[in-house]
Amino acid sequence: MSANALVTNIQGYSIHDGPGIRTVVFLKGCPLRCKWCANPENLEGKLQVGWISKLCTGCGRCAKTCRFNAIIPGDGQRINREACTRCGECVDTCFYKALVRYGEEMTAEEVFAKVRRDKMFYDTSGGGVTVSGGEPLVHPEFVTELFTYCRGEQIHTCIETCGCVPQKAFEIAAPVTDLFYFDLKIADPEIHRQYTGTDNEQILSNARYLAGTGANILFRQPLIPGINDTDANIEGVSAFIRSLGRSDLALQLMPYHRMGLSKYAALDKPYELEEIQIMKPEEIEEIRGRYEALGISCSISK
Repeated sequence: MSANALVTNIQGYSIHDGPGIRTVVFLKGCPLRCKWCANPENLEGKLQVGWISKLCTGCGRCAKTCRFNAIIPGDGQRINREACTRCGECVDTCFYKALVRYGEEMTAEEVFAKVRRDKMFYDTSGGGVTVSGGEPLVHPEFVTELFTYCRGEQIHTCIETCGCVPQKAFEIAAPVTDLFYFDLKIADPEIHRQYTGTDNEQILSNARYLAGTGANILFRQPLIPGINDTDANIEGVSAFIRSLGRSDLALQLMPYHRMGLSKYAALDKPYELEEIQIMKPEEIEEIRGRYEALGISCSISK
């Protein structure tokens, strides 16, 4: 029987989530609660309904459809989250796509049937399939089955991971994974807890394990002004990467952005980093230079 998971999006023609042209499969569920997360719809491991206010005409079809009286009239919050059962019936009746379902249960076989349609683009560009989230290794059996199908057709595989899962998840998925994009966000465990909800002990342990297996790893860091661009954090992350004893390990900076704000609004969730400003290109380049000065090969994600 094929493994299944909740999928929020299968995004084709991506050039930022691994080498070449890729299809990215986004899965729901994550153990972290990073305050800057750009994919809040993928944090909870269950179906959610969002409301996009700018698309809503106030026609009232959703209220007539809802059997649980979970639709609130007026211009403010549309969904009574306590009354909503997440059945998604309101989504199916909305003509204007103002209501959106975050999560569709799919089997690995069903997902592979979709991603393999782009195989010609993978072959010509050196691309492949990437699983992201959320945290895809919350679903190691699903990822492993999907990647086994990919390997059967010589499709490159990549996992984007926060690293905060049991080591067993890496052991299961590693044999069919060509590349790991592994986040190293914050070196200090207590600061890590403050901004992500947990310390980094499991993450660093998994990084050591994975590096010790000889796996192909690119460490990545969401670069958040005032939080992890400090001298202490740069020195701490650099020291950790050097401690792994592999000269091929590098770090890629992912500059802070606000592209996920609309999804916080759709889910009636607060965004806690409203005051943080976007970094200027020269400021990001300066951070890259500081890592390079500490012996870490460092690039910037475009």
